[in-house]
Amino acid sequence: MERPCDPAAQVHDSPASQARPLRPSELASCIDHTLLRRDASPAELLRACDEALRFGFRGVCVYPEHLGQVVSRLDARALAITVAGFPGGLEALEDKADQVRAAVASGAAEVDAVLNRDLLRQRDHARVLHEIATLVRAACPARLKIILETGDLTRDERIMAATLAKAAGAACVKTSTGLGHPGATAEDVALLRDVVGLDMGVKASGGIRDLQQCLAMLQAGASIVGTSASVTIMEQAMALGDPESLPGEVS
Repeated sequence: MERPCDPAAQVHDSPASQARPLRPSELASCIDHTLLRRDASPAELLRACDEALRFGFRGVCVYPEHLGQVVSRLDARALAITVAGFPGGLEALEDKADQVRAAVASGAAEVDAVLNRDLLRQRDHARVLHEIATLVRAACPARLKIILETGDLTRDERIMAATLAKAAGAACVKTSTGLGHPGATAEDVALLRDVVGLDMGVKASGGIRDLQQCLAMLQAGASIVGTSASVTIMEQAMALGDPESLPGEVS
């Protein structure tokens, strides 16, 4: 299948892939600082952006209606990230593709789009592949991550969804929306990493609230962690007293 751009750039190339202790600055560079609240105020959005710049987070993930403020504040110093088909993923394909195109036109560097799980459950794998490939094309030159909602899928469905996402050219598979279903588990992250290999991103998201959970996801194979508890995680990391490294190794 033709891939219209390099979708995996800056997604799978992470310090978390190196088998050595992880520095706090490297930890921050793996985190998508997340503020997915419709009622987020302008002040909260500005604070999230300033936190991302202060700690060195990979990017800031917000709803499309908040993207303009985030793009302006970050000024390309961190990634502006938004969502499409969120959280259910059941929109008509063209509507979802329009959301992706609008996000990119507004300055999104990455779009996290929700998979249509109904098609997956119906085993209509050709349509799933077509949907993801269409969204990848709609996102170019930005990168597309596919949210699988692993907590709502069987193991076989997780494997198939990740396989199709890779075949369609997505930059990354993401575990969860964090809404309405169980969030990321280290076991799911390890499974997705086994399926997609080392040349595609795996984003753990949903229910990651502290440093221990964050490191567990990276150790399981995540290249990105999405969380609204980013500042808490970094404060815990820095409170360990060793600014050079965090306990344990990631691989």
